[in-house]
Amino acid sequence: MATANKICSLGRRIYRFAASVSGAIALFIILWGCTANDFNAGAIAWKTYSNSRYGFEFPYPSNWTSLAAPENDDGIAFIALQDNSVEIRGWASHQLPNSISTDQESMKKIKSNFQTTQGVSGVMVVEVDQRVGSMTLTLTQSQVKYYWQGRSKSQEFQDYYRLFYYIAQQYRISKS
Repeated sequence: MATANKICSLGRRIYRFAASVSGAIALFIILWGCTANDFNAGAIAWKTYSNSRYGFEFPYPSNWTSLAAPENDDGIAFIALQDNSVEIRGWASHQLPNSISTDQESMKKIKSNFQTTQGVSGVMVVEVDQRVGSMTLTLTQSQVKYYWQGRSKSQEFQDYYRLFYYIAQQYRISKS
């Protein structure tokens, strides 16, 4: 019984260590991406995706491929030519009237921490786990919720962080 307790205790310590190391690695990747100086938006040929249903647009590298758009035309996804596990996507949805007050309450808990070059404030969340890194922007205007996301394998996230951040900054909503 004492041996089993020692093994369980050792297992817990290894798990805690691994969890703290993976957290440290995720933080390192995020900070590395923040300080990377090799991104030059002018060196990239851009196209612009425009969504007529919800009135939003964002740039994407011209050599990326679009995935099939959903029938409801709520958004699109693009994948990188050199690595189809790297993707960007944008979409939107109408909020139900009774969910607006609930959403406003949740937005009070999560303060806006990002502003597009257009001046629209929103919430940017960056998450990196052992497999995937993602950057997700959420904007709310009137009764529409807008989303933009960039994703890659976690070990490559630092390489795409600046690109994703730039595209999120350029996200635009039509003032209709």
